[in-house]
Amino acid sequence: MFYYTLKILVSALLIVTISEIAKRSSGFAALVASLPLTSLLAMLWMHFDGVETDKIGELSQQIFWLVLPSLVFFLTFPLLLKQGLGFWLSLILSSSTTITVYFVLLPLLRKLGVQL
Repeated sequence: MFYYTLKILVSALLIVTISEIAKRSSGFAALVASLPLTSLLAMLWMHFDGVETDKIGELSQQIFWLVLPSLVFFLTFPLLLKQGLGFWLSLILSSSTTITVYFVLLPLLRKLGVQL
């Protein structure tokens, strides 16, 4: 139970830290948020849980391919905000666009032989 509590606390601390940094410096917060910290934490937890390195390597490769469509969000969200659509509408539209790109990319990756 302690281990799961530790995992939750460390992961939550990361998110809180980034949001607090963003209040002072959005550029530095963006730098920290852009680091693959969540992925690194997941891989560390898997390693500490005794998961085989092949599985951790698979996760890393799959993350690479799935990061690509998530970049659409970071392009569309600020553009929509600049257009004056408001936070919630921009968030919904950007998220919907990103989900659509995921649904387009997944079959394409399968055709190219990428296992997800």
